[in-house]
Amino acid sequence: MPRDHKMKCPECGSTLKKVEVNVAGAENKVLSYQCDKCDYFEFEQISSQRVISELRETPLKIKQKIVKLSQDRLGIYLNNNLVRSLNLKKGEEIYVSVPDKKHIILELED
Repeated sequence: MPRDHKMKCPECGSTLKKVEVNVAGAENKVLSYQCDKCDYFEFEQISSQRVISELRETPLKIKQKIVKLSQDRLGIYLNNNLVRSLNLKKGEEIYVSVPDKKHIILELED
């Protein structure tokens, strides 16, 4: 993407603004293009990949299956080791972030 080229929102045609986004657990930031008028946003691919690579270097990676909860809802079970190491309790709330179409980030409340 050229630096001086102004990107237009595909939804409303307004000029998108560049915003650097912090991602929990990563030192690198992701470049995002955001529309102030209609809330459309997209992430720039190179910076997104850099952050994803950084986050992949974490020591724990568990393969999980997606399960059907009810009608149109899906979910995952959390492994006992993960629950125990993070001291998770039933009913606690978490924040879910989607940095791109292949990744989900879960963040615990303070």
